[in-house]
Amino acid sequence: MQGNRSRDTSPEMAVRRALHAMGLRYRVHARPLPELRRTADIVFRPAKVAVFIDGCFWHGCPEHYVAPSSNVEYWWPKIARNQERDRETDDALEAAGWMVARFWEHDAEIRVIEAITAAVRKRRLD
Repeated sequence: MQGNRSRDTSPEMAVRRALHAMGLRYRVHARPLPELRRTADIVFRPAKVAVFIDGCFWHGCPEHYVAPSSNVEYWWPKIARNQERDRETDDALEAAGWMVARFWEHDAEIRVIEAITAAVRKRRLD
């Protein structure tokens, strides 16, 4: 599992490049809340927007997740705990006034970029 990237994945890099080209500036793999031991993939601090681009396997995508046929007693609890942690993170950030934007790695890049830019611009105007 050490060879699996937890940051700078291809979908994440594509989104980051496009956002940067549009003039948006952000933090990469930063903690939105210092007391919360969770990092978001992209963080817009002044707008309080945290972006997560979740991998289909690691976060149990309902569309693309295929459970491994071996070592099921290890993998299913691990994926379930990842999903639970995602919900806990979302709840904690929203309670602190942050907007959480979650996307799957297979989501269309243009849709992801449009949603993020709209959220950041809306939150900056509020």
